[in-house]
Amino acid sequence: MHIVMIGSGYVGLVSGACLADFGHRVTCVDSSPDKIDALNRGQIPIFEPGLDTMIAHNREAGRLDFSLDLASAVANANVVFIAVGTPSRRGDGHADLSYVYAAARQIAAAVTGFTVVVTKSTVPVGTGDEIERIFRDEFPDKQIAVVSNPEFLREGAAISDFKRPDRIVIGSEDEQAREIMREVYRPLYLNEAPLYFCERRTSELIKYAGNAFLAMKITFINEMADLCEKVGADVQKVAKGIGMDKRIGEKFLHAGPGYGGSCFPKDTLALIKTAQDHDSPLRLIETTAAINDVRKRAMGRKIIAACSGDVRGRKIAILGLTFKPNTDDMRDAPAVTIIQTLLDAGADVHVFDPEGMKAASALLGPVTYGHGAYDIADDADCLVVVTEWDEFRALDFPRLKTIMKSPVIVDLRNIYKPEDMRKYGFTHYPIGKRTSTL
Repeated sequence: MHIVMIGSGYVGLVSGACLADFGHRVTCVDSSPDKIDALNRGQIPIFEPGLDTMIAHNREAGRLDFSLDLASAVANANVVFIAVGTPSRRGDGHADLSYVYAAARQIAAAVTGFTVVVTKSTVPVGTGDEIERIFRDEFPDKQIAVVSNPEFLREGAAISDFKRPDRIVIGSEDEQAREIMREVYRPLYLNEAPLYFCERRTSELIKYAGNAFLAMKITFINEMADLCEKVGADVQKVAKGIGMDKRIGEKFLHAGPGYGGSCFPKDTLALIKTAQDHDSPLRLIETTAAINDVRKRAMGRKIIAACSGDVRGRKIAILGLTFKPNTDDMRDAPAVTIIQTLLDAGADVHVFDPEGMKAASALLGPVTYGHGAYDIADDADCLVVVTEWDEFRALDFPRLKTIMKSPVIVDLRNIYKPEDMRKYGFTHYPIGKRTSTL
């Protein structure tokens, strides 16, 4: 099957590479000459474990290529995915669908036979109807079926998520389009991947509802962590205790500095705006978004409090910048707000992240970029774990104790055991637990 992926960003690139790995013939199209040129030279614009190897393998096998020529690619395609960005629109928070509609018009002008056009981008309810209207009004003679097929990829584990999905949601009432989508995902049948067919509007809402629920779950355990600190309980044990209830589940119950990334902040805001437009406000989601925004700055104040309430002129070492490990994505990363809070308080901030420093340089203020954990910890008054990269989990604490000015660690991801911190002589400030003092 010949598949075209419009948009070679995170979703388009991962999805296109995985579909090619299934054996489909895939062309990834993008409007950026620099990006397409880099991809054709084997340079991957994002960091995702295993993606560079998969792309190289499928390019060599002749199943995957990259192009600027949308019209030629689409002309012979059976299925065209729209995987362009839908950022929050400036001023009101609604999803900006201008790229989606522009892609739809270009696709419709280029198709030559019956074609399934699939929205892979995260779009609000009713977007598929508008795309269909564009096709009907501007290209009435074209045979096009519009399908919703939202993505559920976790950055850092996207390939596994695509190839071993919990579910594949397909929104369409057109039986011919459904059969074609079954063929697209037929290689997954051995994994018994559940294809879930529903109406297009329902499919569009499933994506937003899922992300909003997970954001709410993260925010719940973060608030429980604050309470645990006040009453002397352990949030990790609380999370385990409630997570053993199958109605709740253990995932997304890890307390931390707040959620970030390309999906949760943007999607919760877009869902809130959609609900308000339809006079059906989502109070729980509105509160979730507000609490998460406040939490990030509160984590900055937690660090200041760990330094006796004053960080002016003090060296604060920050481990991890990206919103989660195994990605270079800095979008809405808690580290940005935390660091700004520290800078506002006069701190001398030194940072290190295995993959995110290039992207961070456009977002952070006057900070010093280091070459590793021990580099930035040297002579530091406080070491802060913001992102739980694996390489931070087994640090040489006797060495840190020797090189740091003050043995203070603020562990915003709870990756260190309080008893170990006491053993090595550190004052340890975890999330949702008692502080371990010397």
